[in-house]
Amino acid sequence: MSVLEEMRIRSLGVIDDAVVELSPGFTAVTGETGAGKTMVVTSLGLLLGGRADPALVRVGAKAAVVEGRITVSDGDAAVLRAEEAGAELDDGALLISRTVSAEGRSRAHLGGRSVPVGVLTELADELVAVHGQTDQQGLLKPARQRGALDRYAGDGVEVPQAKYAAAYRRLRAVATELEELTTRARERAQEADLLRFGLNEVAAVEPLPGEDVELAAEAERLGHAEALASAASLAHTALAGNPEDPESVDATTVVAAAGQALDGVRAHDPALAALADRVGEISILLADVSGELAGYADQLDADPVRLAVVEERRAALTALTRKYGEDIAAVLAWAQEGAGRLTELEGDDERIGELTAERDALRAELSVLGQALTDARTEAAARFADAVTEELASLAMPHARVSFAVRQTEAADEASGIDIGGRSVLYGPSGADEVELLLAPHPGAQPRPIAKGASGGELSRVMLAVEVVFAGSDPVPTYLFDEVDAGVGGKAAVEVGRRLAKLARSAQVVVVTHLPQVAAFADRQLLVEKTVDGSVTRSGVTVLEGEDRVRELSRMLAGQEDSETARAHAEELLATARADG
Repeated sequence: MSVLEEMRIRSLGVIDDAVVELSPGFTAVTGETGAGKTMVVTSLGLLLGGRADPALVRVGAKAAVVEGRITVSDGDAAVLRAEEAGAELDDGALLISRTVSAEGRSRAHLGGRSVPVGVLTELADELVAVHGQTDQQGLLKPARQRGALDRYAGDGVEVPQAKYAAAYRRLRAVATELEELTTRARERAQEADLLRFGLNEVAAVEPLPGEDVELAAEAERLGHAEALASAASLAHTALAGNPEDPESVDATTVVAAAGQALDGVRAHDPALAALADRVGEISILLADVSGELAGYADQLDADPVRLAVVEERRAALTALTRKYGEDIAAVLAWAQEGAGRLTELEGDDERIGELTAERDALRAELSVLGQALTDARTEAAARFADAVTEELASLAMPHARVSFAVRQTEAADEASGIDIGGRSVLYGPSGADEVELLLAPHPGAQPRPIAKGASGGELSRVMLAVEVVFAGSDPVPTYLFDEVDAGVGGKAAVEVGRRLAKLARSAQVVVVTHLPQVAAFADRQLLVEKTVDGSVTRSGVTVLEGEDRVRELSRMLAGQEDSETARAHAEELLATARADG
């Protein structure tokens, strides 16, 4: 079993530098009001990932530091999580450190390794249960009470709750999508109409890939057909000559003459032979170009009708590129994407039908799972209430009875609820149940919410009974109770001490108390004392034994350490506690 062995506290509140040594069983922390007892709870809260408040740093100090040493067993969930974070054990113990600077910065260390504060919070669930006045007030809230009941019920609630939560999340997702589809139906219809119109325009023109580029080139050629034909004819005449003018000089004849001149002497000089070859190549090239120019001029289409057709087609394509893309390639891409989007929009009606059917099926499934949750909670509530009532009998409340009200709220209409017990009721992520802890403090009293039906002392005992029941069903190694005995006195205080001592047989229990009846049952009693300057130093937290413990109990009983009557009563309390042990 894990045990919190000790804590060292420096510069926290009134504590300058002190070490709190705890026992494996029941440790009571006592001291005068304002001596710093609650700093023990605050320190442990910091070690377990609690909020770092710079106001806690002692005036004049740069930072508050809390260090803890917890012995652990191999295989504990806490050990595994610590090792995942890179922590190392120190001779079977886990060392935890938390530093809070005066500026508000916070650092956490676990097993010699710096870790996020969240890791300490995860360990807290496995190591220590802290129960103070704040926690007690939290348990007065119905939402917290439902969580407590579910925790007590274990798998009986956890299994249907997991199935319910999965169905609930899916229902929320379906409802969100369905709402979007229905509320935006008009916008989506308008979008579909625009897409349909655009796609029809594109389909009517039937553009081909690259058609706009080809037509532009053809239009340019047709628009200048006469000039092109004239230029080609003149160029042909310049190269091949004019048959009607035998005296004209043409390039082909001139180059041929040059070639003939060189052919007669090329054999005498290789350099000149190379030049003669190049002249021959020119002659061949001139003949080819001349022939192509003649063919170009003959084939050139100067038909104005064809030009009109081309321009009309180009105008149709331009109308598309103005609306749907910078060129025909972009228009075709838009049409392809738009067709897919239109298919999606036109499928909305079908999708709405599918989602509506799934929503109805999920609501029906939630009704079944919600009913199972309600049944499981009702059964667990009866067991939980009986166990707490039995504990109250051990805490000097023999006639008190605790019960749970498990109820639901009627939904305004069927559409906003699920069917539980034949009624349409409101529901949420945790089911349809509202859970409230009720107390009847004496026979004949009507059960009332514990926040209204219990006095301060009764409330403290009810909360203690609840935690003791939890200890049996969901135990943790260490329990820390801060002023859980508030409002309790006399015989009831003795019973509280006796019950805490019983709990300490199976777990470590640390109690910050002002009641001698409770402190007397502790296996170890720690006294927190201030020095004359108002601080708590290392010597200010001491383990009380023998005569010192009797003196402290006497002070707690009568406010006078040397009162003979108080001493006798203190010795009697210790004797009673030892006899019970």
